[in-house]
Amino acid sequence: MAGGIDASDNEHRVFDRMQMLKAFDETKAGVKGLTDSGLLQIPEIFVRPPDEVAEESTYIKTQIQVPVIDLSEIENSDMRKKIVEEARIASETWGFFQVVNHGIPQTVLDGMIEAVRGFNDQDVAEKKKYYSRDNTRRVRFNSSYDLFTSRTASWKDSLTLSFSGLDPIDEDELPPSCRYY
Repeated sequence: MAGGIDASDNEHRVFDRMQMLKAFDETKAGVKGLTDSGLLQIPEIFVRPPDEVAEESTYIKTQIQVPVIDLSEIENSDMRKKIVEEARIASETWGFFQVVNHGIPQTVLDGMIEAVRGFNDQDVAEKKKYYSRDNTRRVRFNSSYDLFTSRTASWKDSLTLSFSGLDPIDEDELPPSCRYY
């Protein structure tokens, strides 16, 4: 194409996509920030290619059940071994599982949902304080954890609170909506 860039030129399309990804990420506003800004059209980086959608639609639909790990008998040493084995198998095969009879009160679970909702509903300027792709940060907010590696960006934002390790998290590190009072 004379005087311009050929749209079918893959190298330029990859560059344009990378520019769009970086521009989106640098806003630190996430997907909700896009929708709150009055977005009228879904950006190309979030649109799955037709061939990918068509390929997925040819799969035979099967009934899938997420593995469920029941902790009701975790205090019984014989059952504990069985439960640990079930969790290991679910982790290796699925990468996740649902835990039931864990003893966490419904009020605590509801409080967690409200805290995350409160975080997402707050002003973008406040959320930007937590925006990061640094996986060593114990509290981080970002959009599409695999933004720069996936074929299509995920239409989701994530707030990650990491409580792993021996050091307890400092309450001041948490967003105000996620602090327990």
